Amino acid sequence: MKKLNTAILAFSLIFSSGLFAQETEAPKEEVKEVKEMGHFNENKFRQMYQEFSTPNQYRTASGAPGEAYYQNQADYKMDIELDDKNKKLTGVETITYHNNSPDNLEYLWVQLDQNIRTKNSPALDKDGSGIAPVAQPGGFVNQFMKEPFDGGFNIEEVSKDGKALQHTINYTMMRVDMAQPLKAGESYTFKIKWNYTINNHVTDRARSGYEHFPKDGNDVYVIAQFFPRMAVYNDVEGWQNMQFFGNGEFALPFGNYEVNITVPADHILDGTGEIVNRKEVYSKEMMNRYERAKKETENPVIIVTQEEAEAAEKGFSDKKKTWKLKAEMVRDFAFSSSRKFIVDMMNVNVMGKDVMAVSMYPKEGNPLWEEYSTRAVASTLKTYSNHTFKYPYHKAISVHAKNQGMEYPMICWNYGRPEEDGTYSDRVKYGMISVIIHEIGHNFFPMIVNSDERQWGWMDEGLNTFLQYLAEQEFGKEYPAAIGPNEVYPSRRGIPANIVPYMKGDQKFISPIMSNPENVYQLGNNAYGKPATALNILRETVMGHELFDFSFKTYSQRWMFKHPTPEDFFRTMEDASGVDLDWFWRGWFYSTDYVDIGVKDVKKYYVTDKVTKDGAAFLEQYGVTDPSSIEAVYVVEEGSEEFSEDMKGKNLLETAPKLNEYLMDNFTPAERSGMKVPKYFYEITFSKPGGLVMPLIVEYTYADGTTQNVTYPVQIWRKNDDQVSKAIATDKEIIKVVVDPNMETADIDLENNSWPQQVKEDKFQQFKTEGGN
Repeated sequence: MKKLNTAILAFSLIFSSGLFAQETEAPKEEVKEVKEMGHFNENKFRQMYQEFSTPNQYRTASGAPGEAYYQNQADYKMDIELDDKNKKLTGVETITYHNNSPDNLEYLWVQLDQNIRTKNSPALDKDGSGIAPVAQPGGFVNQFMKEPFDGGFNIEEVSKDGKALQHTINYTMMRVDMAQPLKAGESYTFKIKWNYTINNHVTDRARSGYEHFPKDGNDVYVIAQFFPRMAVYNDVEGWQNMQFFGNGEFALPFGNYEVNITVPADHILDGTGEIVNRKEVYSKEMMNRYERAKKETENPVIIVTQEEAEAAEKGFSDKKKTWKLKAEMVRDFAFSSSRKFIVDMMNVNVMGKDVMAVSMYPKEGNPLWEEYSTRAVASTLKTYSNHTFKYPYHKAISVHAKNQGMEYPMICWNYGRPEEDGTYSDRVKYGMISVIIHEIGHNFFPMIVNSDERQWGWMDEGLNTFLQYLAEQEFGKEYPAAIGPNEVYPSRRGIPANIVPYMKGDQKFISPIMSNPENVYQLGNNAYGKPATALNILRETVMGHELFDFSFKTYSQRWMFKHPTPEDFFRTMEDASGVDLDWFWRGWFYSTDYVDIGVKDVKKYYVTDKVTKDGAAFLEQYGVTDPSSIEAVYVVEEGSEEFSEDMKGKNLLETAPKLNEYLMDNFTPAERSGMKVPKYFYEITFSKPGGLVMPLIVEYTYADGTTQNVTYPVQIWRKNDDQVSKAIATDKEIIKVVVDPNMETADIDLENNSWPQQVKEDKFQQFKTEGGN
């Protein structure tokens, strides 16, 4: 017998037909049909040279700051007074602006974000409006019955050395004109004096303001965006002077703050920075409790008790007290003040550093807040630090505020209020814990990794929501009593299956993640849920924990106390992991494509050395007109005309004896003993109706009850974006094939994920099955 390599060549060609078919040119009518579907060689794996900016001396191709990277700094000295009776805030600030850029600045831009609440604010009419068939009372009143709140900054003075400075107010931005350009490396000091009327943040749906408690006549103030703040000037776009319309949050430079805040003497206050006159504003008993809290790491210490807060509610002191706070290297400043506050604190060991976890809440928050708030703060600081960098500040404060979830350096507002009788549902409890984790987490993104929220909402919200998911799971492990009978914390965002309803929704109302927050319909899904899910999939399925965690930590540490862009994040994740992820960023962040991968067909084959019709036709394409002239083996599909029942259960050496002859002639006994002798051959075709390319995760179930999970790399789709086939040789019969068995990829259609296809019971059949008549 001839030792024919051509026989083995033919054999390999046959069994690689799934791959070979991708290399050949498809018939024109097929190409036309597939192109019309939008899934033929769309080059999802091309590099993102067109989307990314050219690297330069400020930002490198690796995603790290360049040798010429710079950022300007704004330092503030402020005197603030809160008028509790008239709901008014007045202030004067001295700003020292340091121009660390290589550019000479002709003027300065200052943000006046409170101007979004002027009576004629363009933000009131930025969206279309209509009349819904049903509405909540508050929304109806605000839309049709209530005059808009008339707030905004009243700028009383802009001056330098006692002389007025020319300035121009353009809605939420103010240009300050200097007599001479501010040269590179120089600093400029000027003063602004202002006042404004504080809004009710509950009725006006605002990030800051006050909540009124009619039963006792008191208010809780959560005060932010309360002072004119310097805009960012950077290497990417010069001045970031995009107007504030409400959804796009804030872009701010780092700086040092010295702030004196005068409030009624019976108020309790805290905010960004260290209270430098604590002994003057705390009672002796409060100081004793504070000193005890500095040593307590297991349970929060009550600094102001509920009984003391309730007594203070009745006082309404006419006297004043000034709280002095000082903060270094922060991008913003906020504070909260009320005579209603209960305060508790606990020391947290964060990677060897003592940090004070603090909660401030009225009695309306108990018993929920006393039980969980400070514990959630402490747990969050530890989890986030483990995934990024050691928390650099000395404290983190959670403040109870109705309907609020908002963040500032070292302090944040959080919702979650029990019923009046103190009872609460799991929904309220988990909602409160989750929002505290989320808002405390914002200390890391964007308060330290200082991205531009006005432009890229997902860079703080999405990254933070991803870490929130990890922190929630850790909280459930650290405080198992908090989750009761549940085995894991019921996270709302981050789990792939939870984003499916959004991703398969109406494309008219879906925008790419890389959209400005003002220009999307569903901000929660767009900036929070989808990017968090994408990063979770990237960590769990695409990269693995080790590569992802190292890369994410590298990004966090490269850009802490700096101003990163999306490209800095994308590039660093690839640079630190050695994984090309351009396909992932393009699909998940730059498009609205969705994941849909299924099993299209499963064919079972047996091997024979008898010439078959299909085999002869196949060989004829390569010039072999007489199959008997070569030694070859052929495959027969089960159920075809040439299939024989006696092929079942036999291995290929039994059904194709010529293969055994070839082995005997070409391999030693030792080599033959190490070879597989399969009984079954399958060609499984997977389809991809969805636009997103993802790794192909498959679970094979065999007749003996065993299963095998295989993950084919995402590159399997690089040559055909529509479908791909895999040839499998096994000594066990495959009885089931399932794509994405653990729902890791946010696949929007699970009905095409299985073979044999699971028949969905119609409503009538379901009615009969359940015993209906």
